[in-house]
Amino acid sequence: MRRWLFVWALLVSNAVHAHKPSDSYLQLKIDDRRIGGEWDIALRDLEYAIGIDANGDGAITWGEVRAQRDAITAYAMRGLKIQTSSEPCNISVSDLQIADHSDGAYAALILNGVCETAPKIIKVDYDLLFDLDPTHHGLLNLDFGGTQTAIFRPDLRHIEFRENGGAAWSTFLQYLHEGLWHVWTGYDHMLFLGGLMLPAVLRRTRQGWLPAPKLGPALLDTFRIATAFTIAHALTLSLAAMGVISLPSRLVESLVAATVVFAGINNLFPMAYRGLWQLAFFFGLIHGAAIASALLELGLPSGQRVLALLAFNLGVEAAQLTIVGVVLPISFIFRYSPLYRRAVVILGSMVITGIGLIWLIQRALAIHLISFGS
Repeated sequence: MRRWLFVWALLVSNAVHAHKPSDSYLQLKIDDRRIGGEWDIALRDLEYAIGIDANGDGAITWGEVRAQRDAITAYAMRGLKIQTSSEPCNISVSDLQIADHSDGAYAALILNGVCETAPKIIKVDYDLLFDLDPTHHGLLNLDFGGTQTAIFRPDLRHIEFRENGGAAWSTFLQYLHEGLWHVWTGYDHMLFLGGLMLPAVLRRTRQGWLPAPKLGPALLDTFRIATAFTIAHALTLSLAAMGVISLPSRLVESLVAATVVFAGINNLFPMAYRGLWQLAFFFGLIHGAAIASALLELGLPSGQRVLALLAFNLGVEAAQLTIVGVVLPISFIFRYSPLYRRAVVILGSMVITGIGLIWLIQRALAIHLISFGS
């Protein structure tokens, strides 16, 4: 038993303290020749990249940020270039402030710039943090004859925008891709679904876990869970993105962590093991409200909100079904192995529960690994 507890503690510790995948929020407005905007970059990312916590106490103060203004500005502006179809635009940081987001404090760089001529096409090159964090995203909200949005990634660093918006097909592909990546890189999303799906090739009886006799019913049950989750996820995501509902970010993020805890504990001490698709639907409502905050900060393209939401949710469903289609047949092959039941189901559920508990405490009590002090 001590050996299992040691392995559990080691896995949970490594998972929770890994560098958190990050987003930055870039807002730009093109008005004739002038460019204005704000660029919010997480303090934890700046600490990771250039080191701004001077005394190393883990609490980044305003004094430490202010002292590193030149270094922050220089580092950030190396990762951003804006130009028209023919020449670069001059852009600089006119002020440095602090902005609060749901996941902590951010340095807010106030941007001002000018182009030689009033542009009809704007090219944005984004190259921040990709060398340090390949999961980093740059979320752009561009006011250029209407709201346009984009998400920069290591494989998408250069994007061109035309005045008055882009093509519907381009918007669809962009948000479809983001729906896929939301699942594949969303830790709480993956852990919750993983908790529900770990025992999918097993059946609980009075004698304990027994192997499922056929793959077909196991696949059908798992597809039902994933689809119910997606439908609920899409419902609250759409309502929140359209402004119909608005929930406190701290409450929603805490509830997401609670769903992860429940998914793990339910495999160790069963509370519900029938009709899991109904449970997935209920918890999917919570996860949908959580991702809505990120989409709202990014902004949805004007005139294409419905298309963007549809594409995003199709991406979520496609990603989930891809994972199920690949993982479940492999799990089915090893379902008779005691190692699968002990190392995968039991230990895996312990890790999920541990990480979920730590997230729940951090989010409910507003405890951050790096806090912002005065």
